[in-house]
Amino acid sequence: MWRRRALAAVVLIVGYVLIGWLTATRLAAHHGSTSRDPRPMLRSRPARSPEHLAVRRLPFTLPVALQDTAGVPLGSGRAALFGGLNGADTSTATVSVLDARGFTTSASLPEAQHDAQGAMLDGRAYIFGGGQFSSYEHILAYNPDTDAVTQVGSLPMPTSDAAVAALAGTAYIVGGYDGQQALDTIIAWRPGGQPKIVARLPYGLRYAAVAAIDSRLLIAGGSHGEAATTAMLSYDPATHELRHIGDLPAPITHAVAIALGSYVYVLGGRGSAPGTQSSAILAVDPATGRSMRVGRLPEPLSDAVAIPLGNRVWLVGGLSPNGPVDSVLELTPTPP
Repeated sequence: MWRRRALAAVVLIVGYVLIGWLTATRLAAHHGSTSRDPRPMLRSRPARSPEHLAVRRLPFTLPVALQDTAGVPLGSGRAALFGGLNGADTSTATVSVLDARGFTTSASLPEAQHDAQGAMLDGRAYIFGGGQFSSYEHILAYNPDTDAVTQVGSLPMPTSDAAVAALAGTAYIVGGYDGQQALDTIIAWRPGGQPKIVARLPYGLRYAAVAAIDSRLLIAGGSHGEAATTAMLSYDPATHELRHIGDLPAPITHAVAIALGSYVYVLGGRGSAPGTQSSAILAVDPATGRSMRVGRLPEPLSDAVAIPLGNRVWLVGGLSPNGPVDSVLELTPTPP
């Protein structure tokens, strides 16, 4: 009898110890998962409010009214424009270099085109896709020292109407149109390498506004089918995670985006219907997706090209409700 009671006591004590050990282990695991959350974290909301953008017209105009051109900063206050649609709704093959004094026309593209986008990588300007009567798949390089345009690669499919942003030496081509349908791809390309699809959008998307900020891409609006959209997406190339972070106050497509400081600024654009251009300048917090109006353009514009030049932005050409424009606007951040 005594031995049975002693054995029962030992079993009971061992049971209590085991229960306590399991409880402590679960608590430790819970606290460890909280402090080591493997999911990538977005930056906290910028402490500073977005700056307003003061807009002025530069004292020169384009040689012709132009929309849907590709523009790339060349450094030293210069930029290059590639192709576009002129006032006669005809694609051009012209390459123009502009600075604060005006324009010079130099090289030509292999074919006339519009609806391409460009990026500066390793000191050279690159232009991705575009189209005229059909979409092109070429990747072109422009060397400002030799004034030469050469083809250096091909996209996986013909692509026009895409958005392009550069991040850490890589160009990301977002969405677009292959001549038959809108594309749901995000394609990454580095000079000397092969383009590859690194992510899929929720749907085929054309004419989105895209900017690189905080090691991510912010993708705002664009056309899904015939409808302008409001979604703002964040893509992290390090994890290939694509997240919906918010919505614009109204559907916008054919806008452009530029990163300045801690915010992305969405400039102009239009709604689903032609002729519904907007003059709004929106600042978007890339961490929260919150947006607010911080200025306005002198006239409603879509299909312009935004070129960053230090702490300034040149907004070149575009389409107003009355047709293409030949203006060059300079946007400068000012305290709110």
